[in-house]
Amino acid sequence: MTEELLINVTPQETRVATVENGMLTEVWIERVQKIGLVGTIFQGKVKRVLPGMEAAFIDIGLEKAAFLHVSDLAGAVVVGDDGERKTQSISRMLHEGDLVAVQVIKDPLGTKGARVSSNLTTPSRYLVKMPFEQNIGISAKIENEEERERLRGLVELGRKNETAGYIVRTAAEGATEQSLLADMAYLDKVWEGLGDKRKSSKPGEVIFRELPLVQRTLRDMKSDHVERVRIDSRETFQSCVEFCAEYVPELSSKIEHYPGERPIFDLHGVEDEIDKALNKKVLLKSGGYLIIDQTESMTTVDVNTGAFVGRRTLEETIFKTNLEAAQSIARQLRLRNLGGIVIIDFIDMTVIEHRRQVMRALEKALEKDHAKTQVSEVSDLGLVEMTRKRTRESLEQGLCSECSVCSGRGMVKTTDTVGFEITREIIRQVRQFDIESVTVLASLELLEWFTEERSDDLTALEDFVGVPIRLQGEQFYVREQYDVVLQ
Repeated sequence: MTEELLINVTPQETRVATVENGMLTEVWIERVQKIGLVGTIFQGKVKRVLPGMEAAFIDIGLEKAAFLHVSDLAGAVVVGDDGERKTQSISRMLHEGDLVAVQVIKDPLGTKGARVSSNLTTPSRYLVKMPFEQNIGISAKIENEEERERLRGLVELGRKNETAGYIVRTAAEGATEQSLLADMAYLDKVWEGLGDKRKSSKPGEVIFRELPLVQRTLRDMKSDHVERVRIDSRETFQSCVEFCAEYVPELSSKIEHYPGERPIFDLHGVEDEIDKALNKKVLLKSGGYLIIDQTESMTTVDVNTGAFVGRRTLEETIFKTNLEAAQSIARQLRLRNLGGIVIIDFIDMTVIEHRRQVMRALEKALEKDHAKTQVSEVSDLGLVEMTRKRTRESLEQGLCSECSVCSGRGMVKTTDTVGFEITREIIRQVRQFDIESVTVLASLELLEWFTEERSDDLTALEDFVGVPIRLQGEQFYVREQYDVVLQ
């Protein structure tokens, strides 16, 4: 697998795209006026404690208060005399007005504020330091047991008498002892600086901020898979060369400046792929297609055979479509950055072996995903339930806003429906008030509906209410928009 990183920089935004084997798989967008907050540490002030929810709302200087659950509160879990882990009540640990340093673990999404934790962590190339924990965790994506034990031993050796915990990241696979110890020393310095800032910071102030998008991506990626990194900004290119020389030396030789006049995202059709990722319908090469619906509570994916008729039996056609859909779904989840609960409705398969192979194909395709995923077996209703960790808003949420015409429904009322609504509104108003005439302001489409398709009905309505009705077309009114003016 060849992987290429394309970086497009403008004064207003930075975009990073991952292209695997010539196909766009992930895209990250960071705008100057809307920088992601995940990883940022704030000095927070307890606004409200909710014992019934075992949670608290923390003021971190944003428009909406952040949400802190007791499970994310440092020191909340204690080991009793009997050896059992118990969670203390949040009302015993936090009180209104208390100052508490918290780290954003989920960006504000929709109507919800940010989710935060007081179990602070600081990341580096190979490690994540957890000052309030003691255990050493190894990334599940490092599968070799000998390598896991080697890394655990090196971290254990490096922390000496220190009680802080560490997570060994996927990028640490194969890292030398010197590299790991250098990372630990770097994290010690970072934490020392944080300790000083925590004491002097006021509520709402930033104590620690994550690296910018480009440097963060370079730090976190598995460099042995990357063939090259192309950047269309000379200034960003220079800063990345300096960053990699110090933190990711194995990437230094792969970074290139792209000076071409043609936009870098056009080279691999990235712009077109981003536009397609905002559509509900995803076409499969075989002729089948997916319908992806994103809601506030979950995402649903429906698989259809479409124009694919196959060459053998119906069962074989369904199996081939589902296999192709499994690959496409995994890619779309990454590309669209869809998180939370995902329900997949594959086409019903009667052969148990076909089901097993489709599930295996889905799980294997998801192994490339940087976000944590969990997939359940096919349910009695033939649905596959899975979850994907959500920390940032999806591509659609970041690039789109609610439709002003349909208010997010995805559908608009028919002209008949709106016309009859106007009719009922006229009758309602005439019965309530003593008026001489009615003027209806509506779209040109509705005006045509009243005067041509329903002209007889309009005459009948005037006779029924006993007052003249005047119609006025408004050029900028949409179908569902109208006003009934009484005179």
